[in-house]
Amino acid sequence: MAIWQQTLTPAELTALNEGRLAGIMGIRFTEVGDDYLVATMPVRRENTQPYGVLHGGASVVLAETIASVGAQLAVDSSLKVCFGQEINANHLRKVDRGIVTATARPWHLGRSSHVWHVQIADAEGRLSCISRVTMAIVDR
Repeated sequence: MAIWQQTLTPAELTALNEGRLAGIMGIRFTEVGDDYLVATMPVRRENTQPYGVLHGGASVVLAETIASVGAQLAVDSSLKVCFGQEINANHLRKVDRGIVTATARPWHLGRSSHVWHVQIADAEGRLSCISRVTMAIVDR
């Protein structure tokens, strides 16, 4: 059973971020499941550290983006708005090329907060980062 209060396609979710940080980072939504979202981000010079590997902050941007979108889709957007409240990220493996893929699933969907688990993997499917994102759910 789907958890979403509104239904948008991956293309529509990607378009929402055009010209914003997620769009500038090249984040693209690719899948909307019943209780999860998937998005990708290319590893390119602009989001790497001076040593040529994906910057940890770029992974955090991807994690917060996908969790924020998930949280907003899971509430009645006419009544509620979601804000990132806390984020934790463990960087497990370096990535220096290709595309990383993030999958976000909720651990908790409450009235005033959500907790989302985000896994980011490299092109071979190896985990490069895991993140926990807490979202505040507030009245509009």
